[in-house]
Amino acid sequence: MRAFQVSGPNKPFEKVERDIPEPAARTVRIKVQACGICHSDSFVKSGGFPGIQFPRIPGHEVAGVIDAVGPGVTSWKVGQRVGVGWFGGCCFECDSCRRGHFVTCEKGKVTGLSFDGGYADYMVAPVEALAHIPDELSPVEAAPLMCAGITTYNALRHAGAHAGDLVAVLGLGGLGHLAVQYAVKMGFKTVVIARGKDKEPLAKKLGAHRYIDSTTEDVAAALNKLGGATVVLSTVTDSHSMSQTVNGIKPEGKLMLLGASTENLEISPVQLIMLNRSVVGWASGTSIDSEDTLNFSALSGVRSMNEVFPLEKAPEAYEHMMSGKARFRVVLEM
Repeated sequence: MRAFQVSGPNKPFEKVERDIPEPAARTVRIKVQACGICHSDSFVKSGGFPGIQFPRIPGHEVAGVIDAVGPGVTSWKVGQRVGVGWFGGCCFECDSCRRGHFVTCEKGKVTGLSFDGGYADYMVAPVEALAHIPDELSPVEAAPLMCAGITTYNALRHAGAHAGDLVAVLGLGGLGHLAVQYAVKMGFKTVVIARGKDKEPLAKKLGAHRYIDSTTEDVAAALNKLGGATVVLSTVTDSHSMSQTVNGIKPEGKLMLLGASTENLEISPVQLIMLNRSVVGWASGTSIDSEDTLNFSALSGVRSMNEVFPLEKAPEAYEHMMSGKARFRVVLEM
């Protein structure tokens, strides 16, 4: 099979020919049809993910068809359409797993980091990492929903907001353009916060009720004029932009962080205490959450805006994603 691997930290992608892998116990082999390219794939390139072993094939936004099943697999069959996302399995034994919190498993696996991912014709995945793909979604449509989709959809449905509440989406990129669609379809009064007037037409096209240009408006003041945000869903990686929204959050509201950043937030305890505001992080979800995301997307018409590349151009596709010029997700099609 064809595959693109990284042989070590900060090494270039290598196109290799590998033997098609055989599924072990409680795993299945997937014939990959499409694989989204996510910014988190940079953890493979940099070698910065704890415990990563090389060579490694990246890719955790996978859509394909089960090609073979390993020993002990009874609930999945050859020919079923499946997706695999960031969640790559759990131990079922640690305290988190015993409490049903599989995403925070102490020994949790990540697709494309703990084991080889979808930048290849075939891959092997644990059964607990699989999600059914509904017939209404093509492989290219389904792939980005396995990370960007589940992260935004699952966060919104656990945010504590109710239909009619004001939800502000910070950022209108790969995550943000999906978050806006989900927020609108869930019945929230949806506000988009982004930089520049040029993004306003897209925000309105996606269904946003109001657009705030953070380069010309005081974000918090603009939110307060609208009654304050019950939830600000941050999809950006700029901590300063996140911090600017806090004073625009209403009492008991929250700032939910999806975009990873190592920079400190600029928030004082008083900003949180006086109005019982909170700041929380959100880490995607499990395979059943991915399945819920796919089904809701099929039902409601939410779709990712993708730029599609053939597998042979994986290195160029990755660089295009990293450049920030992609509109809005990059997907490899096999």
